[in-house]
Amino acid sequence: MAYILKNKNLEIKLDLPTEKYNFSRFDWTGKITALNFQGIQLASVESIDTVHPNSCGKGFYNEFGIDTALGFEAAKIGGWFHKIGVGLLKKEDAKYHCAKNYKIKPADFKVKALKNKIAILCKSEIIHGYSYLLKKEIELQEYGFVINYYLENTGTKEIITDEYVHNFTAIGTDFIGDNYTLKFPFQLKPKLFIKTVNPEKKVILGNQTIQFIETPTNPFFFSNLSGGEKVLAKWELMHLKNKIGIRETGNFLTDKVNLWGTKHVISPELFIKIQLQPGQSTTWTRTYNLFKAT
Repeated sequence: MAYILKNKNLEIKLDLPTEKYNFSRFDWTGKITALNFQGIQLASVESIDTVHPNSCGKGFYNEFGIDTALGFEAAKIGGWFHKIGVGLLKKEDAKYHCAKNYKIKPADFKVKALKNKIAILCKSEIIHGYSYLLKKEIELQEYGFVINYYLENTGTKEIITDEYVHNFTAIGTDFIGDNYTLKFPFQLKPKLFIKTVNPEKKVILGNQTIQFIETPTNPFFFSNLSGGEKVLAKWELMHLKNKIGIRETGNFLTDKVNLWGTKHVISPELFIKIQLQPGQSTTWTRTYNLFKAT
């Protein structure tokens, strides 16, 4: 059963840790699946064609360690390693793949729900010297919501990872196309991008904006939009016809910003790097604002 946070302006639906999505990629703490603002839906899904909806990303799912999971190198084939916010995954080959369906031993989860906020605690066991405590709070605001993170290294080895929200976003029922404009607070420098996938040339890059000449039928992907420079962690997506917009702002600088999407979804991603010695902890915040332009 979905947990709901709502006020007069918006409604957020999220699945509790062991409900619905049960794949090994995305963090199970605070799986936001739906966001409705003044009658308009702003959350989409990774795939509209899948026959296994509980294995695909939705809404505002986040992930720790997209390129390598915690303790993967220390684990032997057949052994176990951490996926932060999920649990232990069974190692089956020599290279980690975030999209692979690993066997899971779920972490220990606790949930505390208040009127306008939900807090989810994820506690891992220790393996190969690695363990952690993750706390995530999702708090409703008048015109948006805030995600507060706390991560503590409770093991004996250093934690090096990163985290991002995938932001499976669309505004209303309109496919991605010329009604959408995506803005960033920094200059886009395509020559510094690591990877560009734009096969139909329907994605148009401006100085600080990304637009579309029509709906793409094939996936598009750009990395790294910041060119590796430290920039403000922020993006803003606007639907030009209905004037509805959504903005994410992190309280950190980022040197990695990716963009993925296809015909029904657009996903700007702001990465934060995390490095914790044993006993250390860190906090960070992502704030989402919803608005209607006049």
